[in-house]
Amino acid sequence: MSAAREPLVRGEGLTRAFRRRAGLFGRGVPVMALRGVDVAVHRGEALGVVGESGCGKSTLGRVLLRLMPPTDGRVLFEGEDLAQQTASRLRVLRRRMQMVFQDPYGSLDPRRTVGAQIADGMVIHGLARGGEAREKVAALLRQVGLDPDHARRLPHEFSGGQRQRIAVARALATQPDFIVADEPVSALDVSIQAQVVNLLADLRAELGLALLFISHDLHVVRHLCDRVVVMYLGHVMEQGPAAELFRAPAHPYTRALLAATPSLRHRGGAANPLVGEVPSIAAPPSGCVFRTRCAMAQPRCAEGTPPLAPMPGAPARQLACHRAAELAP
Repeated sequence: MSAAREPLVRGEGLTRAFRRRAGLFGRGVPVMALRGVDVAVHRGEALGVVGESGCGKSTLGRVLLRLMPPTDGRVLFEGEDLAQQTASRLRVLRRRMQMVFQDPYGSLDPRRTVGAQIADGMVIHGLARGGEAREKVAALLRQVGLDPDHARRLPHEFSGGQRQRIAVARALATQPDFIVADEPVSALDVSIQAQVVNLLADLRAELGLALLFISHDLHVVRHLCDRVVVMYLGHVMEQGPAAELFRAPAHPYTRALLAATPSLRHRGGAANPLVGEVPSIAAPPSGCVFRTRCAMAQPRCAEGTPPLAPMPGAPARQLACHRAAELAP
C-alpha cells in the first residue's frame, strides 16, 4: 500500500473507557479498553488485528464502525469525521460500513427467513424493494455459494458455516466499502473455517473491499491479510506488512505470540514463551503494559509508555518498545 494514499478508514488517538462498579454501592471506575490507538485501513486492503482475549480487538472494530463512540479520539471515513456528521449524512456513511459477527447462531433472527434478513439493509437504505430486492437476495446467496431457494428458509435449517455465509451476504447487501469481520470463523468447525476465509478473500478481491479481520488465529491472518496490528491491553504493540511481521517479528509480545502458535515445521519449545496471566485491564502495569511478562524488560520499561513509532531501518513497520533499536530486524 502506498503511504501517500489516503486511507478509507482512519482511527486517530482512539480511547474507549467503560465504567465498572466498585462494590455494591461504589461509584463506577473507568476501565480503558482502548488507549490512544492509531489505525488505518486502505481500499482493497485486509488488515488483521491480533492479540490475546481482552486486548481490545473487538472494541476497536465497533468503534471504527461507530457502533460505539470513542471516549476520545476520532474516526474518519474518506476524510470525514464521523462524530461531526449530521444524522442523515452519518446514515449514508454507515451504509458503506458493515460487520460480520463472531456467532453465526446469535447474529440471525431465528423467527425470520434468511432472505428477509438479507434484504433488510437494502430496504432500509432504499436500495431495492419487492421483486428487485428478492432478485438481489438471490444473487447475493449465489455469490456466497448458497442456493437462491434458501432465501425462504429459517436460520435453524442451516449449518454453522452456511449461517456465516448468510451473515456475509447480509453484510454485502448494502454494497459496503468497508467490512469488520470479528472472529468470523472461531465458532466454526476447523473443516469449515478455510471455506469461509477463502470466501472472504475472494469477495475482497472481486469487490475491492477494505476488510478489518479480527482474529486470534495467526495462521488465518497470515493467509488473508496484507498488514497486521498486534494489540495488548488496549495498546498497539506492533504493526506492519504481514509478510515482514511474520518473517521477522520484532516486539517481544509479537515474538511470543508467534512462538506459541502450533506449527508442524517447528516442534521444539517456544523461544519466547508467553508466561504469566494477562494483567487486569482495570489496573494495567505502569509504563509498558507488557513489561510484567517480558523477558527483555528493564527498569526504564516501568517509567513511561513507549510510543508507537517507525522501526529503525524498516519505516513501513511501527513498534512500541523502549528497546526498539535493538529489536529491529
